[in-house]
Formats: sequence, C-alpha cells, structure tokens
Amino acid sequence: MDDHGTPAPRPRGRGIYLLPNLFTTGGLFGGFFAIIAASQGRFEAACVAIFVAGVLDGLDGRVARLTNTQSEFGVQYDSLADLVSFGMAPAMLMYHWALLSLKLDSATLGKIGWLAAFLYAACAALRLARFNSQVGTVDKRWFVGLASPAAAGLMASFVWTCQDFGWSGEELRYAALALTVVAGLLMVSRVRYTSFKGSGSGPKADRVPFFVLVVALAVLIALWIAPAVTLLATSVLYALSGPLLWLRRRWQPGQDTAA
Repeated sequence: MDDHGTPAPRPRGRGIYLLPNLFTTGGLFGGFFAIIAASQGRFEAACVAIFVAGVLDGLDGRVARLTNTQSEFGVQYDSLADLVSFGMAPAMLMYHWALLSLKLDSATLGKIGWLAAFLYAACAALRLARFNSQVGTVDKRWFVGLASPAAAGLMASFVWTCQDFGWSGEELRYAALALTVVAGLLMVSRVRYTSFKGSGSGPKADRVPFFVLVVALAVLIALWIAPAVTLLATSVLYALSGPLLWLRRRWQPGQDTAA
C-alpha cells in the first residue's frame, strides 16, 4: 500500500505479443513442413513452403513495428525460426533432391554430399548469430553477407525450376553441390548486399527508393506468369550483386561512399 492506504498496482507480468509471433510461428511451420515434404520426395511443395516462410518472415517484423509490439523475445524467436526455415529446410531439401545421389559415384562423395548440406546449415546459423550481434552497429542500408532468406530462396528456386523443366537432382548433383557450398559461403562472407532500406531513423527509416517499387511490381507480374523461373532469376541476380559491387569497389575505390 502507498501512504494513503491505496493498494499499490501490481507489477505487469512479462508476457509475449501474440500477433507478430503468430507470423513467426507460421514461418517456422513452413520450414518444418518443407523438411517433411523433402524427405517424402515432394520437392515442389517443399520449395513453396520455404518461400511462404520467407514471406511470413518479412511480415512479422513489420507487424511488430506497426503495432508497437517489438520485444527481445520476438527477436530471439525469429532467429530460431529462421534457422529452421532458411538453414535446415533448404539444406535438407537439397540433400534429398540431389546430394544424396552423390553416393552413387562413391562412398566418399556420398559423405561430401551430406557434409555440404551441413556446411550450408552451419553457415546459416553463423550468419544469423553474426547479424544479431551486429544489430545497431552496422549501416542498415547493407547486409554483411548474403541474408539467409535470400540464400534459401536461391536453393529452393533452383530445385523448383529444375523440377518444372523435368531435370532430376541425380542429373544435376554436381551443380547442386556447387550451389550449396557457394550459397553457404556467401552467407558468412564479408561481401555487402543492399538491404533496400533507407539510412535514416524514425518514420523514414524503412522507406525505399521509387525504382524498387517499380521493380517489385514487374517481379510480381512475372511471378504470376512463371513463378519458379522468376524466383530463380531474381535470386541469382541478387546473389551476384554483392560480388559485383565488391569488384566495382576494388577497381574504383573512390566510388565507395557507403563504408
């Protein structure tokens, strides 16, 4: 009680916010479903589930900001869900689709296949841990290393496109091996990728250039026509953009104004 005999208000319990964490849980479910579907040979369904998880991952943070329900719990939960959806799920998808068939060549190559899948998953975990440790200390215009959702999109769109064209993972097992290793290493690299975000703070922090909206509209139209090919082309161009920008800065160091 206070000095006037009125009962003091009880301290507010530490709860969790339902709405943004529902989106995160949906993304986690997408990643878990992708693992199950890949193990059953339902590769296209697994690819779609990974992309659905990516959409939900992009929405949970925005919902939290719009409803002012950000929390440290939400940040940590989101990272754990991302590890499943964009680390384990793409690794298992590629393993069951193509890397498993490397054992047909030799026992050693079979081991290299599952080790490559593990490398990708481990790189995704390292990428997420590094991102969490650098929040607030890096320029938000850039990602350091390929973001795990983008790497997962590259893996899933490759499998989806090959399935659409009737190419089996067994036929493309060496291409799948190379893609898995490259995608994993890009995640833990120091190569910078644009985040398509502004550099300010406050209400203008999440504004993007107008041309990004035009490109997004064109991508949406292409997705309606040929989703798998469009996603693969977009993922490849974005994955290449980081190394190309790095090469440009190497040849024109005076042009690097974002460091």
